[in-house]
Amino acid sequence: MKVGEELAPLEIAVTRTLIVAGAIASRDYQDVHHDAELAREKGSPDIFMNILTTNGLVGRYVTDRFGPSAVLRKVAIRLGVPNYPGDTMVLSGTVTALDDDGTAEVSVVGANGLGRHVTGTVTISVPAGAA
Repeated sequence: MKVGEELAPLEIAVTRTLIVAGAIASRDYQDVHHDAELAREKGSPDIFMNILTTNGLVGRYVTDRFGPSAVLRKVAIRLGVPNYPGDTMVLSGTVTALDDDGTAEVSVVGANGLGRHVTGTVTISVPAGAA
Protein backbone atom coordinates (compact mmCIF):
# COMPACT_ATOMS: atom_id res chain seq x y z
CA MET A 1 0.00 0.00 0.00
CA LYS A 2 1.07 3.55 -0.66
CA VAL A 3 -0.52 6.98 -0.40
CA GLY A 4 -2.68 7.65 -3.45
CA GLU A 5 -3.33 3.99 -4.14
CA GLU A 6 -6.93 3.22 -5.05
CA LEU A 7 -8.75 0.24 -3.61
CA ALA A 8 -10.65 -1.98 -6.03
CA PRO A 9 -14.32 -1.01 -6.07
CA LEU A 10 -16.92 -3.18 -4.37
CA GLU A 11 -20.46 -3.45 -5.76
CA ILE A 12 -23.19 -4.17 -3.22
CA ALA A 13 -26.72 -5.00 -4.34
CA VAL A 14 -29.12 -3.02 -2.17
CA THR A 15 -31.89 -5.54 -1.50
CA ARG A 16 -34.85 -5.42 0.85
CA THR A 17 -33.28 -8.29 2.73
CA LEU A 18 -30.01 -6.39 3.23
CA ILE A 19 -31.84 -3.27 4.42
CA VAL A 20 -34.12 -5.12 6.85
CA ALA A 21 -31.40 -7.48 8.10
CA GLY A 22 -29.07 -4.55 8.75
CA ALA A 23 -31.76 -2.70 10.67
CA ILE A 24 -32.57 -5.77 12.77
CA ALA A 25 -28.89 -6.56 13.42
CA SER A 26 -28.31 -3.02 14.65
CA ARG A 27 -31.58 -2.99 16.64
CA ASP A 28 -32.93 -0.09 14.61
CA TYR A 29 -36.64 -0.83 14.49
CA GLN A 30 -37.68 2.44 12.84
CA ASP A 31 -40.47 1.59 10.41
CA VAL A 32 -38.78 3.40 7.49
CA HIS A 33 -36.22 0.56 7.44
CA HIS A 34 -38.69 -2.32 7.14
CA ASP A 35 -42.24 -1.18 6.28
CA ALA A 36 -42.63 0.25 2.76
CA GLU A 37 -46.18 1.48 3.35
CA LEU A 38 -45.26 3.42 6.48
CA ALA A 39 -42.09 4.74 4.80
CA ARG A 40 -44.28 6.10 1.96
CA GLU A 41 -46.65 7.68 4.48
CA LYS A 42 -43.63 9.52 5.88
CA GLY A 43 -42.61 10.81 2.45
CA SER A 44 -40.07 8.23 1.32
CA PRO A 45 -40.67 6.28 -1.90
CA ASP A 46 -39.64 3.04 -0.16
CA ILE A 47 -37.74 1.65 2.82
CA PHE A 48 -34.09 2.76 3.02
CA MET A 49 -30.82 1.61 4.56
CA ASN A 50 -29.91 2.86 8.03
CA ILE A 51 -26.60 4.52 8.87
CA LEU A 52 -25.39 1.61 11.00
CA THR A 53 -25.64 -0.79 8.06
CA THR A 54 -23.80 1.68 5.86
CA ASN A 55 -21.13 2.09 8.55
CA GLY A 56 -20.65 -1.67 8.71
CA LEU A 57 -20.38 -2.00 4.93
CA VAL A 58 -17.76 0.76 4.80
CA GLY A 59 -15.75 -0.98 7.52
CA ARG A 60 -16.05 -4.32 5.73
CA TYR A 61 -14.90 -2.77 2.46
CA VAL A 62 -11.67 -1.50 4.01
CA THR A 63 -10.90 -4.53 6.18
CA ASP A 64 -11.50 -6.90 3.25
CA ARG A 65 -8.80 -5.02 1.34
CA PHE A 66 -6.26 -4.93 4.18
CA GLY A 67 -6.83 -8.48 5.42
CA PRO A 68 -8.03 -10.29 8.52
CA SER A 69 -5.29 -8.93 10.80
CA ALA A 70 -6.26 -5.31 10.11
CA VAL A 71 -8.05 -3.46 12.93
CA LEU A 72 -10.53 -0.63 12.45
CA ARG A 73 -9.54 2.34 14.61
CA LYS A 74 -12.06 4.92 13.40
CA VAL A 75 -14.87 5.10 10.88
CA ALA A 76 -16.20 8.62 10.25
CA ILE A 77 -18.96 8.80 7.65
CA ARG A 78 -21.57 11.20 6.39
CA LEU A 79 -24.72 10.08 4.60
CA GLY A 80 -25.96 11.61 1.38
CA VAL A 81 -28.74 10.21 -0.80
CA PRO A 82 -30.63 7.15 0.48
CA ASN A 83 -29.94 3.53 -0.46
CA TYR A 84 -33.27 2.15 -1.71
CA PRO A 85 -34.00 -1.48 -2.65
CA GLY A 86 -33.22 -2.41 -6.24
CA ASP A 87 -30.19 -0.12 -6.53
CA THR A 88 -26.48 -0.95 -6.35
CA MET A 89 -23.99 0.86 -4.14
CA VAL A 90 -20.42 0.96 -5.40
CA LEU A 91 -17.80 1.57 -2.73
CA SER A 92 -14.45 3.02 -3.76
CA GLY A 93 -11.50 4.18 -1.72
CA THR A 94 -8.13 5.87 -1.82
CA VAL A 95 -5.28 5.59 0.68
CA THR A 96 -4.73 9.15 1.93
CA ALA A 97 -2.15 8.52 4.67
CA LEU A 98 0.16 5.73 5.70
CA ASP A 99 2.30 5.97 8.84
CA ASP A 100 5.40 4.00 9.76
CA ASP A 101 3.51 2.37 12.64
CA GLY A 102 1.15 0.62 10.21
CA THR A 103 -1.74 3.06 10.55
CA ALA A 104 -3.48 3.85 7.28
CA GLU A 105 -6.20 6.34 6.45
CA VAL A 106 -8.56 5.63 3.59
CA SER A 107 -11.02 8.05 2.00
CA VAL A 108 -14.19 6.15 1.03
CA VAL A 109 -17.13 6.99 -1.23
CA GLY A 110 -20.25 4.88 -1.76
CA ALA A 111 -22.37 5.88 -4.74
CA ASN A 112 -25.69 4.58 -6.07
CA GLY A 113 -28.01 5.53 -8.91
CA LEU A 114 -29.07 8.71 -7.11
CA GLY A 115 -25.55 9.96 -6.30
CA ARG A 116 -23.28 9.72 -3.28
CA HIS A 117 -24.82 7.67 -0.50
CA VAL A 118 -21.84 7.88 1.85
CA THR A 119 -18.52 9.69 2.12
CA GLY A 120 -16.00 9.31 4.86
CA THR A 121 -12.63 8.37 6.23
CA VAL A 122 -11.53 5.08 7.77
CA THR A 123 -8.46 4.76 9.98
CA ILE A 124 -7.05 1.26 10.21
CA SER A 125 -4.05 -0.41 11.85
CA VAL A 126 -2.22 -2.84 9.62
CA PRO A 127 0.47 -5.13 11.01
CA ALA A 128 3.76 -5.03 9.13
CA GLY A 129 3.63 -7.10 5.95
CA ALA A 130 -0.15 -7.58 6.05
CA ALA A 131 -1.22 -5.15 3.32
